[in-house]
Amino acid sequence: MAKKKAKEILFDPLFENNPITVQVLGICSALAVTVKLMPAIVMALSVMVVVGFSNLIISLMRNYIPMRIRIIVQLVVIASLVILVDLFLKAFSYDVSKQLSVFVGLIITNCIVMGRLEAFAMDNKPWPSFLDGIGNGAGYGLILIIVAFFRELFGSGTLFNHKVIPQWLYDHGYMDNGMMLMPAMALITVGVIIWVQRSLMPQLTEKE
Repeated sequence: MAKKKAKEILFDPLFENNPITVQVLGICSALAVTVKLMPAIVMALSVMVVVGFSNLIISLMRNYIPMRIRIIVQLVVIASLVILVDLFLKAFSYDVSKQLSVFVGLIITNCIVMGRLEAFAMDNKPWPSFLDGIGNGAGYGLILIIVAFFRELFGSGTLFNHKVIPQWLYDHGYMDNGMMLMPAMALITVGVIIWVQRSLMPQLTEKE
Protein backbone atom coordinates (compact mmCIF):
# COMPACT_ATOMS: atom_id res chain seq x y z
CA MET A 1 0.00 0.00 0.00
CA ALA A 2 2.84 2.38 0.89
CA LYS A 3 4.59 1.60 -2.40
CA LYS A 4 1.35 2.20 -4.32
CA LYS A 5 0.85 5.51 -2.52
CA ALA A 6 4.43 6.61 -3.30
CA LYS A 7 3.98 5.68 -6.96
CA GLU A 8 0.75 7.67 -7.12
CA ILE A 9 2.39 10.72 -5.54
CA LEU A 10 5.28 10.56 -8.02
CA PHE A 11 3.38 9.88 -11.25
CA ASP A 12 0.00 11.58 -10.74
CA PRO A 13 1.41 15.07 -11.57
CA LEU A 14 2.69 13.79 -14.92
CA PHE A 15 -0.78 13.26 -16.36
CA GLU A 16 -3.95 13.40 -14.24
CA ASN A 17 -2.85 16.32 -12.08
CA ASN A 18 -0.25 18.03 -14.24
CA PRO A 19 0.67 21.44 -12.76
CA ILE A 20 0.48 23.22 -16.14
CA THR A 21 -2.33 21.51 -18.05
CA VAL A 22 -4.62 20.65 -15.12
CA GLN A 23 -3.71 23.06 -12.30
CA VAL A 24 -2.79 25.81 -14.82
CA LEU A 25 0.30 26.91 -12.90
CA GLY A 26 3.71 28.02 -14.18
CA ILE A 27 2.40 29.13 -17.58
CA CYS A 28 4.88 32.04 -17.79
CA SER A 29 7.81 29.65 -18.15
CA ALA A 30 6.16 28.03 -21.15
CA LEU A 31 6.32 31.43 -22.83
CA ALA A 32 9.84 32.29 -21.80
CA VAL A 33 12.11 29.28 -22.21
CA THR A 34 10.55 27.06 -24.87
CA VAL A 35 11.92 28.59 -28.06
CA LYS A 36 14.75 26.03 -27.95
CA LEU A 37 14.76 22.50 -26.56
CA MET A 38 17.98 22.63 -24.54
CA PRO A 39 17.04 25.62 -22.32
CA ALA A 40 13.63 24.01 -21.74
CA ILE A 41 15.24 20.77 -20.55
CA VAL A 42 17.65 22.64 -18.27
CA MET A 43 14.79 24.71 -16.87
CA ALA A 44 12.75 21.55 -16.30
CA LEU A 45 15.62 19.89 -14.40
CA SER A 46 16.23 23.06 -12.39
CA VAL A 47 12.60 23.24 -11.28
CA MET A 48 12.63 19.52 -10.39
CA VAL A 49 15.65 20.04 -8.15
CA VAL A 50 14.23 23.15 -6.50
CA VAL A 51 10.73 21.74 -5.90
CA GLY A 52 12.01 18.34 -4.75
CA PHE A 53 14.56 19.60 -2.27
CA SER A 54 12.52 22.55 -1.02
CA ASN A 55 9.68 20.11 -0.30
CA LEU A 56 12.12 17.84 1.52
CA ILE A 57 13.65 20.63 3.60
CA ILE A 58 10.34 22.24 4.55
CA SER A 59 8.88 18.84 5.47
CA LEU A 60 11.84 18.20 7.78
CA MET A 61 11.33 21.62 9.39
CA ARG A 62 7.53 21.71 9.38
CA ASN A 63 7.07 21.02 13.09
CA TYR A 64 9.48 23.81 14.03
CA ILE A 65 8.26 26.60 11.73
CA PRO A 66 5.92 29.13 13.40
CA MET A 67 2.85 29.42 11.20
CA ARG A 68 2.97 33.22 11.11
CA ILE A 69 6.39 33.24 9.41
CA ARG A 70 6.10 30.04 7.36
CA ILE A 71 5.93 31.92 4.02
CA ILE A 72 9.16 33.78 4.83
CA VAL A 73 10.91 30.53 5.76
CA GLN A 74 9.67 28.87 2.58
CA LEU A 75 10.92 31.75 0.45
CA VAL A 76 14.35 31.62 2.11
CA VAL A 77 14.63 27.89 1.39
CA ILE A 78 13.48 28.31 -2.23
CA ALA A 79 15.76 31.31 -2.84
CA SER A 80 18.79 29.46 -1.41
CA LEU A 81 18.20 26.47 -3.69
CA VAL A 82 17.63 28.69 -6.73
CA ILE A 83 20.90 30.53 -6.07
CA LEU A 84 22.75 27.19 -5.88
CA VAL A 85 21.14 26.00 -9.14
CA ASP A 86 21.97 29.31 -10.84
CA LEU A 87 25.61 29.16 -9.72
CA PHE A 88 25.86 25.52 -10.85
CA LEU A 89 24.57 26.42 -14.33
CA LYS A 90 26.95 29.38 -14.62
CA ALA A 91 29.86 27.13 -13.65
CA PHE A 92 29.07 24.09 -15.81
CA SER A 93 26.70 25.28 -18.58
CA TYR A 94 27.35 28.97 -19.06
CA ASP A 95 25.86 29.24 -22.57
CA VAL A 96 22.54 27.75 -21.44
CA SER A 97 22.64 29.92 -18.33
CA LYS A 98 22.90 33.00 -20.57
CA GLN A 99 19.95 31.80 -22.67
CA LEU A 100 17.82 31.31 -19.57
CA SER A 101 18.88 34.73 -18.32
CA VAL A 102 16.71 35.89 -15.40
CA PHE A 103 14.24 33.02 -15.69
CA VAL A 104 16.22 30.72 -13.40
CA GLY A 105 16.00 33.35 -10.69
CA LEU A 106 12.28 33.65 -11.30
CA ILE A 107 11.82 30.05 -10.15
CA ILE A 108 11.58 31.73 -6.73
CA THR A 109 8.24 33.21 -7.77
CA ASN A 110 6.99 30.12 -9.61
CA CYS A 111 3.65 29.32 -8.02
CA ILE A 112 4.24 25.57 -8.46
CA VAL A 113 7.08 25.65 -5.92
CA MET A 114 5.24 27.60 -3.24
CA GLY A 115 2.03 25.73 -3.96
CA ARG A 116 3.59 22.33 -3.26
CA LEU A 117 5.15 23.58 -0.03
CA GLU A 118 1.83 24.88 1.23
CA ALA A 119 -0.36 22.07 -0.12
CA PHE A 120 1.86 19.08 0.63
CA ALA A 121 5.21 19.54 2.37
CA MET A 122 3.79 21.37 5.39
CA ASP A 123 1.49 18.41 6.16
CA ASN A 124 3.46 15.34 5.10
CA LYS A 125 6.61 13.40 5.92
CA PRO A 126 9.92 14.05 4.12
CA TRP A 127 9.99 11.12 1.68
CA PRO A 128 6.45 11.61 0.29
CA SER A 129 7.14 15.35 0.13
CA PHE A 130 10.31 14.79 -1.87
CA LEU A 131 8.46 12.49 -4.28
CA ASP A 132 5.67 15.06 -4.62
CA GLY A 133 8.21 17.74 -5.50
CA ILE A 134 10.00 15.57 -8.04
CA GLY A 135 6.68 14.48 -9.58
CA ASN A 136 5.34 18.01 -9.93
CA GLY A 137 8.67 19.24 -11.26
CA ALA A 138 8.68 16.41 -13.80
CA GLY A 139 5.08 17.13 -14.82
CA TYR A 140 5.96 20.79 -15.34
CA GLY A 141 9.12 19.85 -17.24
CA LEU A 142 7.30 17.38 -19.48
CA ILE A 143 5.03 20.12 -20.84
CA LEU A 144 7.95 22.53 -21.29
CA ILE A 145 9.88 19.93 -23.29
CA ILE A 146 6.89 19.06 -25.51
CA VAL A 147 6.23 22.75 -26.22
CA ALA A 148 9.93 23.44 -26.91
CA PHE A 149 10.16 20.41 -29.21
CA PHE A 150 7.43 21.68 -31.53
CA ARG A 151 8.47 25.34 -31.34
CA GLU A 152 12.10 24.64 -32.23
CA LEU A 153 11.24 22.02 -34.86
CA PHE A 154 8.69 24.08 -36.77
CA GLY A 155 10.08 27.51 -35.90
CA SER A 156 13.76 26.91 -36.66
CA GLY A 157 13.85 23.51 -38.37
CA THR A 158 16.27 22.29 -35.71
CA LEU A 159 16.43 20.16 -32.56
CA PHE A 160 19.21 20.90 -30.09
CA ASN A 161 20.40 23.45 -32.69
CA HIS A 162 21.00 20.71 -35.29
CA LYS A 163 19.13 20.85 -38.58
CA VAL A 164 16.66 17.96 -38.81
CA ILE A 165 14.42 19.04 -41.69
CA PRO A 166 15.99 17.84 -44.96
CA GLN A 167 17.37 20.47 -47.32
CA TRP A 168 15.31 19.10 -50.21
CA LEU A 169 12.16 20.23 -48.42
CA TYR A 170 13.49 23.78 -48.36
CA ASP A 171 14.47 23.42 -52.02
CA HIS A 172 10.84 22.56 -52.79
CA GLY A 173 9.44 25.60 -51.03
CA TYR A 174 9.23 24.60 -47.35
CA MET A 175 9.82 27.48 -44.95
CA ASP A 176 10.31 27.59 -41.20
CA ASN A 177 7.28 29.03 -39.43
CA GLY A 178 8.52 32.16 -37.69
CA MET A 179 5.25 32.44 -35.77
CA MET A 180 6.29 29.39 -33.71
CA LEU A 181 9.05 31.53 -32.18
CA MET A 182 6.57 34.12 -30.94
CA PRO A 183 5.41 33.93 -27.29
CA ALA A 184 1.75 33.58 -28.28
CA MET A 185 2.51 30.24 -29.97
CA ALA A 186 3.68 28.82 -26.65
CA LEU A 187 0.22 29.46 -25.20
CA ILE A 188 -1.47 28.04 -28.29
CA THR A 189 0.71 24.92 -28.10
CA VAL A 190 -0.12 24.49 -24.41
CA GLY A 191 -3.79 24.90 -25.32
CA VAL A 192 -3.51 22.14 -27.92
CA ILE A 193 -1.82 19.87 -25.35
CA ILE A 194 -4.66 20.55 -22.88
CA TRP A 195 -7.23 19.76 -25.58
CA VAL A 196 -5.49 16.47 -26.49
CA GLN A 197 -5.10 15.49 -22.84
CA ARG A 198 -8.75 16.11 -22.03
CA SER A 199 -9.87 14.28 -25.15
CA LEU A 200 -7.88 11.24 -24.03
CA MET A 201 -8.80 11.66 -20.35
CA PRO A 202 -12.43 12.88 -20.18
CA GLN A 203 -12.45 12.33 -16.41
CA LEU A 204 -10.47 15.55 -16.05
CA THR A 205 -13.40 17.53 -17.44
CA GLU A 206 -15.86 15.61 -15.26
CA LYS A 207 -13.90 16.60 -12.12
CA GLU A 208 -14.60 20.25 -12.86
